[in-house]
Amino acid sequence: MSDSPKVLVVLTSHDKLGDTGKPTGWYLPELAHPYSILASHGFDFDFASPKGGPAPVDPASVENADEESKAFYAKNSSLWEDTAPLQSFLGRADEYAALFYPGGHGPVFDLVENPTSQTLIQEFLAKGKVVAAVCHGVAALLGVQDPESADGTPYLKSKAVTGFSNAEEEDVGLASAVPFLLEDKLIEAVGTNGSYEKAEDKWAQKVVVDGKLITGQNPASAKGVAEAIVRAVWGA
Repeated sequence: MSDSPKVLVVLTSHDKLGDTGKPTGWYLPELAHPYSILASHGFDFDFASPKGGPAPVDPASVENADEESKAFYAKNSSLWEDTAPLQSFLGRADEYAALFYPGGHGPVFDLVENPTSQTLIQEFLAKGKVVAAVCHGVAALLGVQDPESADGTPYLKSKAVTGFSNAEEEDVGLASAVPFLLEDKLIEAVGTNGSYEKAEDKWAQKVVVDGKLITGQNPASAKGVAEAIVRAVWGA
């Protein structure tokens, strides 16, 4: 790894929201804000997606974005218009300080059962790297096995995590459009010795750090996830 720590960002390739006919993808502020924070702390980036090539941004997240995110979108389209296929990053965890999955509804369709993504996460974990996700991006962790387990124990078992809540999914009217409710799946995954945590109020920031695992609940948590990545990498 070079003197500048590098983050591998994994974006969804999925652009359709179930059978609703609505477009989806990754959620703009959940990339824009972490990118700004990490870049300001000297991080470099590579961008990947399951299919490679253009990674679709959820158009609603562009329309409703804050000014900082809109400025990022206007200037940085090359980052997500030419992503590399996930497969090309296997065996390269030593090159990176962290792995980061932004949210948006796309990940619950194409990153939950993606074997390449699961292997990638396991490789980063085995190397002691930071693994971070925010909102629906946390769904990518659901099928991952603990790299230190010989019997296929799920990585999330007994962990403390957060992710998009059922109440928030109900608020956006998409509880019936997604293949599962992420809060329910995370509660099931962590088991009785783990914990799913969420903010007292819907849409408030919530970041959970469990060792090198960093998760954020919703778009408001994206900045906090990036700040936690900085602390984890720099040891601050």
